[in-house]
Amino acid sequence: MSETLWKHLIGKSVHVIIDRPMGSVHPEYNFLYPINYGYIPDTISGDGEELDAYILGILYPLKEFVGKVIAVIHREDNDDKLVVVNDENLYSDEEIWKSVYFQEQFFSSEIIRK
Repeated sequence: MSETLWKHLIGKSVHVIIDRPMGSVHPEYNFLYPINYGYIPDTISGDGEELDAYILGILYPLKEFVGKVIAVIHREDNDDKLVVVNDENLYSDEEIWKSVYFQEQFFSSEIIRK
């Protein structure tokens, strides 16, 4: 994902299709999703698939979600991920890292907010 796209999406509302709801297990690597995880329809990320998104602040499994992009997890050697929340939820970088660590621990990445 290019920096231009980051600047365009941060602060915007997006529709997320949840393909890995909270409590589900990754089909290939067998880890548990402690948060909802999905994709933005009709987008393309660095891996050729739809742009992925972590959903923070919703503590039950979802099928779809509309929320605000507050950050991008930029991976050095992989596709990037959006961080999406309810409009009223504010998260520090530390809170974001704690929420996405289950998956991001395997990658070299950074949080981008602007």
